[in-house]
Amino acid sequence: MWKIYYNTAEAIIGEGITRKNGEDAKMATLEELRVQLDEVDGEIVRLYEKRMGICEEVGEYKVGSGRKVFDRQRETNKLADVASKVSTEFNKKGIQELYQQLMSMSRKLQYRKLVEAGALGRLPFIEIQAVDRENVRVVFQGTEGAYSQAAMHSYFGDGCNSFHVRTFRDAMEAIEEGAADYAVLPIENSTAGAVNEVYDLLVEFENYIVGETLLPVTHTLSGLPGTKLSDIERVYSKAEALMQTTRFLDEYPDWQQISVANTAVAARKVLEDRDKKQAAVCSSYAAEVYGLEILAEDINNVSGNCTRFIVVTNQKVFSKDADKISISFEVPHESGSLYHLLSHFIYNDLNMTKIESRPVEGRNWEYRFFIDFEGNLAEPAVKNAIRGLREESRNLRILGNY
Repeated sequence: MWKIYYNTAEAIIGEGITRKNGEDAKMATLEELRVQLDEVDGEIVRLYEKRMGICEEVGEYKVGSGRKVFDRQRETNKLADVASKVSTEFNKKGIQELYQQLMSMSRKLQYRKLVEAGALGRLPFIEIQAVDRENVRVVFQGTEGAYSQAAMHSYFGDGCNSFHVRTFRDAMEAIEEGAADYAVLPIENSTAGAVNEVYDLLVEFENYIVGETLLPVTHTLSGLPGTKLSDIERVYSKAEALMQTTRFLDEYPDWQQISVANTAVAARKVLEDRDKKQAAVCSSYAAEVYGLEILAEDINNVSGNCTRFIVVTNQKVFSKDADKISISFEVPHESGSLYHLLSHFIYNDLNMTKIESRPVEGRNWEYRFFIDFEGNLAEPAVKNAIRGLREESRNLRILGNY
């Protein structure tokens, strides 16, 4: 039936009422659907709690029988089974994702039951009151005046018994063999990033982190006493230090920049060569050690640059007040594998502070992950998380608690 309007205003009002009534009809239908969803959700919640109750009984059984929590083959079979019971490819993907989460929560509950029952066992680390900083021998990489030596003195004090070696590997071997009690090694720089070689050595050697110290990295240009900027023709330093000071060095395009092993080597070379045409980009600490004059201070491109150094020993110990844990593990090259492992930190309310990855040697496109998180090895939440990570990852290693 045609509607007849006598003026434009009546037409607009009449059409508005018709549209509003139509929208109300659609909204009513949407509300009905939402009521149905609420009913289904209520049933899902009831069944979820029922399922978790059964999982709790499974956990108690495994505590008594010594059975492992994680059964990869059973979970794979279960995912295939539930996927076969739905009608579309979209729903198959969705139901598998849902059941991965359900089984993950089940495992976490079972791990907690193991911890509560004392079935976790002791982690192979011995708690000590504090790291011994006296009557010990310490090794650092580099030479006299290196940033590593400054970091060592920051942690152990100026009078510590120490010696230096040429490479990071040499330092790790020194503590593994007992020639030193501790090694001080750089692990990351705030601008240059991770020191990958040190990460790899932590996995290769049975050595463990027991402490750390942060050292501001402030470069200077230093030369022989009495040297003027106009005298300089060649500047020596570590390649990274030259890159970190390009803004200053670019103001002197005639200077030849020469890379050497480290900043302390550069300072020592300037001293030994006794040539005012040479200068070093080095720390004020190195300049003091080698008797150089600082010609320009704080020449970094970016202020606030610092390096984190770790203190490593060959003993599996951790101090009573340690609050940071470093671990490494490998994951299967499968979709979602890292995601599911990281959920152990969330479930146990542990704050992850850092994650790095390194390629696994000999296995293309597979990676080893290095993670730092807050906690102490004596805490139940930490034990629970490590138990889950150990069962579900490959080659888990606790690198230290400090």
